Amino acid sequence: MPKYLSERQLHDYQTNGCIFPLTIMSVEGARHHRSRLETVEAEHGSMHYLVKPYLVLSSTAEIGRNPILLDAVEDILGPDILMWDSAYVIKEPHDSHYVSWHQDLMYWGLNSDRLVSAWVALTKSNPQNGCMKFISGSHSGGKIEHRDTYAADNILHRGQELAVAIDETEAVDIVLEPGQVSLHHGWVFHASNPNPSNDRRIGLTFQYVSPSVRQMFSPNESATLVRGVDNYGHFQPEPHCESDFSPEGVAFQKKVQALKHAVFDRA
Repeated sequence: MPKYLSERQLHDYQTNGCIFPLTIMSVEGARHHRSRLETVEAEHGSMHYLVKPYLVLSSTAEIGRNPILLDAVEDILGPDILMWDSAYVIKEPHDSHYVSWHQDLMYWGLNSDRLVSAWVALTKSNPQNGCMKFISGSHSGGKIEHRDTYAADNILHRGQELAVAIDETEAVDIVLEPGQVSLHHGWVFHASNPNPSNDRRIGLTFQYVSPSVRQMFSPNESATLVRGVDNYGHFQPEPHCESDFSPEGVAFQKKVQALKHAVFDRA
């Protein structure tokens, strides 16, 4: 029996490649985490796209271990779960930046699709502020070729985009309230538009993998065991963040960020 997801939700994930909305915290809880993030940003600058912020921010680490979120992920991946990556995806008010149509697993260097991406909303996320959108069922075809554009306003590392035409009329907007989350498959086509609204759109992504997954381009990748056991040892263990910007966490995160960018450039 599933721990959190219904049989219908599991079916929809397998069929559509994405399910939403799932509520993992209250609106007040999301506001609390937004406040903690913005307090840190006031001193250290934007946390947008910082690699693995859960290594240096206690708020991020807490969300990544949210038991409701992990229950939902367990229903898809099974009882053994590694938190492999994370990032804040922040669009400022009247921001022209966007995310092109792409597949996550195309450039992550992993040997398996035993991965679930969680997109946690710390603010409203809707068509008015550039919410994520996806093409239902697009994960079923597996890997599709991409091209690098290096477009100035594209949030992705190399401006990657699918090398196939996308029918925008088929796109499904992933509308979330603060404290809600979507889960999507690593091969699903997804994208997002700019944010023309008057408020920030703050999303926090987590990538959870089965311990059987391994990195093909580096033996030095790391991950955090958040549930169950790791009988494979494909990823180095990570320090647990007890306080914001601890010296150990900062040093480890810097090494991880350099490694991630090297992998992105090879994959």
